[in-house]
Amino acid sequence: MQRDDALSLIKENVKGPFLINHMLATEAIMKRIAEKTGEDKERWGLCGLLHDIDFEGTKETPEKHGPEAVKILEGKGIDKDILHSILAHNFEHTDVMPESKMDWCLLAADAMTGLIIACAMVKEKKLENVSDKTIKKAFKKKGFAAGSNRDNIMTCEKAGISYDDFVHESREAMQDISEDLGL
Repeated sequence: MQRDDALSLIKENVKGPFLINHMLATEAIMKRIAEKTGEDKERWGLCGLLHDIDFEGTKETPEKHGPEAVKILEGKGIDKDILHSILAHNFEHTDVMPESKMDWCLLAADAMTGLIIACAMVKEKKLENVSDKTIKKAFKKKGFAAGSNRDNIMTCEKAGISYDDFVHESREAMQDISEDLGL
């Protein structure tokens, strides 16, 4: 599946602009990490872009989040490892455990976007005002961006990427698409 096809499919299944921005931010982080680690950035980006395609329809039934995405994506030319990553990013409810570097990075990127966006919101709603130090300080505040699972962010290390590098690359990736995100 090409990115344009993925965006069309997202438009059919996702209405909320915040969720779309989250998916775009996750895509940006996944592409950046793939590029830095010698992985296929288009495939990793597609994984990040599509990972929450079912979220609006499954938020009340978390055990369906992931399996419903796979149903939407079946027959669309999506590689099985991408589908596995999508299922594994909600392993708490799907019982599909993260195994690969892509699985771990999706889990980390999914949580990191919320933390970075929350940082931008207190920095005049501008990603350009967010630094690595800002993110690391916010990470330590348990009540700040409480929905951003810190344990999931730390799974970047299971993929061989240090927390410091992950913070830096994630911030830069999101700053690169700040216009698309409206931040």
